[in-house]
Amino acid sequence: MKTYALKEKDIERTWRVIDADGQTLGRLATRVAALIRGKHKAAFTPHLDMGDPVIIVNASKVRVTGDKLRQKTYARHSGYPGGLRVETLESLLQRRPEEVVRRAVRRMLPDNRLGDELIRRLHVYRGAEHPHRAQRPVDERSTKA
Repeated sequence: MKTYALKEKDIERTWRVIDADGQTLGRLATRVAALIRGKHKAAFTPHLDMGDPVIIVNASKVRVTGDKLRQKTYARHSGYPGGLRVETLESLLQRRPEEVVRRAVRRMLPDNRLGDELIRRLHVYRGAEHPHRAQRPVDERSTKA
């Protein structure tokens, strides 16, 4: 038996559209991270970028369970004294819902150069429209997890 090493030319990518309307944020993020990573493919190779590009629409309608809207916070620091900025999930979801979904998916990808490449395959939009018609994405809106 021989081990087969996958090559870049052998990787087939299928664009996918996922509707976030009514879906729970964490469950959506795990499903999308697996698609972007390529774990749904039989020839999955952990060190290669073999995943599919994913388009998420209706990011503003994503659901969050429990009291996370007020309790979950996103923090960043400018590097200067007193430069800590903290924002709740509720305010970030109102201001930039695309960023909430993008951060949830990014934190489920590897924290290395491969993860940086993989997150580029994620396209998140606030509403139902997206500019990727030319890629002829597979519509997975009806299959909610």
